[in-house]
Amino acid sequence: MFRPNAGAARLLTLAAGVAVAEGIARATGLDPELKWPNDVHCQGRKLAGILAERGTDHVVLGFGINVLQAVYPPDVRARATSLELELGRSVDRALVLAECLAALAARYGDLNEGRDGAVMAAWRMRAASMLGRRVEWDVAGASQRGLAERVDDDGALLVRTESGLVRVISGEVRWIP
Repeated sequence: MFRPNAGAARLLTLAAGVAVAEGIARATGLDPELKWPNDVHCQGRKLAGILAERGTDHVVLGFGINVLQAVYPPDVRARATSLELELGRSVDRALVLAECLAALAARYGDLNEGRDGAVMAAWRMRAASMLGRRVEWDVAGASQRGLAERVDDDGALLVRTESGLVRVISGEVRWIP
């Protein structure tokens, strides 16, 4: 559980994504990417996810990493991967966890000390291949589509639609091939 200041709270999920990707990279040598707002990908498939639940004065943060080589159903196989599948070998789970927690502590420190720019720069670097792609999301039961342009300094996804630039602040965004 975290008790971030107001400024840190708004970017904690993105900072956690950066931290998990950095921890995985340090522990395995892989170079994970980020998908807005809370997924870690490798080769275009989901490798890890982050979930943050906000209370009045705290945030409970969790993350899950697909570690073991699994037999995924065909519909999941195209969207998911694991550390062992990507590396072709077993991994030291304790090392992965330790590196992720160390990176999380550092990125949380960045937020609490006002270094939001460092977190956002790291996030944008790891999300570069995901931006510029067509996306779809739901608003009030209706699907909207556009081109993901960038993530602003508050962590919102900016999407170019036929009617202009839309600021997506939460929800599931689906990347369209």
